[in-house]
Amino acid sequence: MKTDVAIIGGGAIGSSVAYFLRTMAPTLGVTVIERDPTYALASSPRASGGFRRLFSLPENIALSNFSIPFFASFPEAMAVNGVPAEIGFKKNGYIFIVPPSAIDTLKANYDTERSMGCNVIWLAPNEIKHRFPSMKVDDLGAAVLSPDDGWLDPHSVLMGFRKKAQSLGATFLAEEVTGMERNGAQVTATVTSRGTRIEATHYINAAGAWAKTICAMLGFAVPIEPLRRYEHYFECEDEIEPLPLLKDVNRLAFRPEGKGYSGGVPTLQEPRGFNFDVDHDYFENVVWPALAHRFPQFERTKCKATLPGLYDQNDFDGNVVIGPGADGLGNFHMLAGFSGHGLMHSPGCGLAMAELILKGRFETIDLTRLGWQRIKDGTPLPERGII
Repeated sequence: MKTDVAIIGGGAIGSSVAYFLRTMAPTLGVTVIERDPTYALASSPRASGGFRRLFSLPENIALSNFSIPFFASFPEAMAVNGVPAEIGFKKNGYIFIVPPSAIDTLKANYDTERSMGCNVIWLAPNEIKHRFPSMKVDDLGAAVLSPDDGWLDPHSVLMGFRKKAQSLGATFLAEEVTGMERNGAQVTATVTSRGTRIEATHYINAAGAWAKTICAMLGFAVPIEPLRRYEHYFECEDEIEPLPLLKDVNRLAFRPEGKGYSGGVPTLQEPRGFNFDVDHDYFENVVWPALAHRFPQFERTKCKATLPGLYDQNDFDGNVVIGPGADGLGNFHMLAGFSGHGLMHSPGCGLAMAELILKGRFETIDLTRLGWQRIKDGTPLPERGII
């Protein structure tokens, strides 16, 4: 079969690209290849769902500045046949807390966020304590609160993008990519497990944690690895005041969810690989002590459920790789390596990729620095002081 654009991976990222392509070019042939339409092991539904403007890189802040208002209007924008695509959008805030040793970095990031129009509030320890009386603050140097940030339901975002893209005419194939064909600097076809051979003008690798497998089919390596992380649901016997999504420099991140809380402590020390096993001691040994240290009420807490998922961890610098040029390929575009930021930036990156395909350049958000060239040059572009 032939199509204009073949998107490998139909999670939130791939489905977002399909939506923006069909919105901007209604006659464009868009084919999304997603091996599992139930998304049983997909990363999108297993994400924490947080969205924030708290970054140090202007590109990531710009992606959030576009994506968060987009999420706010998502139910109406993604409505199909008059049915709104509700995503549980909660603007309950986001707070990043740091020890005294990290104040300078937090202040530099705060200044960047302010310069880009973000509503962020600097808090000294006594101000943190005033807003959140239950929190232990004697070892903190400062915090930045972004009250317009918060969280949403990841699975609903994925399905909202997918159903809307389908309604706009994008084709979703429930097949697995098993081979890629190339001729010099061009990809010529992708082949699936069912023997379907798809020829396209452009190919987009939105396979997330599986992105490196697709690249290997083309004969080159990428520094993107699957990294297991846990999303725990836990409840507390003692009452705590309403909290925003809290994050610290040691990777503790959690937020209110129903009667309890959802979160965890991802670690970069985790061996890379496609591992969905659950270490049931991890919560008690790692997460619970971090929670109890920050909030005494969590001395009495119970983990009710643990959901393993995969980051598409970019071990080069922790940020997405977007656009063409990998291994010299001009029509093969990377859109992976989000390292935990994929869901929150899916609208911004979907738009950026659509612009790149249709107009040959970024227009709304300049993501040039996040292209393949930085990997080729060996010049990483990491976040500073932000996980």
